[in-house]
Amino acid sequence: MADRECGVSGLGLFLAGLGIGAVIGVLYAPKAGKETREDLLNGAREAKDKAADLVEQGRQKAAELVEEGRRQAKESMDKGREYYDKGRTQWAQYVEKGKGLINEQQAKAGAAVEAAKDAYVNTTVEKPV
Repeated sequence: MADRECGVSGLGLFLAGLGIGAVIGVLYAPKAGKETREDLLNGAREAKDKAADLVEQGRQKAAELVEEGRRQAKESMDKGREYYDKGRTQWAQYVEKGKGLINEQQAKAGAAVEAAKDAYVNTTVEKPV
């Protein structure tokens, strides 16, 4: 932002200085009216050309800044996608691990229930004497 303000101020100061220089040149130059008018026209053309050059440089700089902004935005989006995908993959792994632990615990609990049933049946049946 400071560069932009400096460029605009610099252009204004340049044009003001050019105008003041032209007026001072006209006042102190011992030339004929026609020559003076030609000098003023030449100075105005030079100022116009210089202003056009400065505008073009400003446009090029703006285009470069826009392109850099796009590049940084794309880079940030790519990095965000990468983190999202990594997190999603880790989450899926944790879910699968959790499912495996649940299945393992269910199998152990089922085996324990079966063992308890068998123990109960074996201890409650009367033995013949």
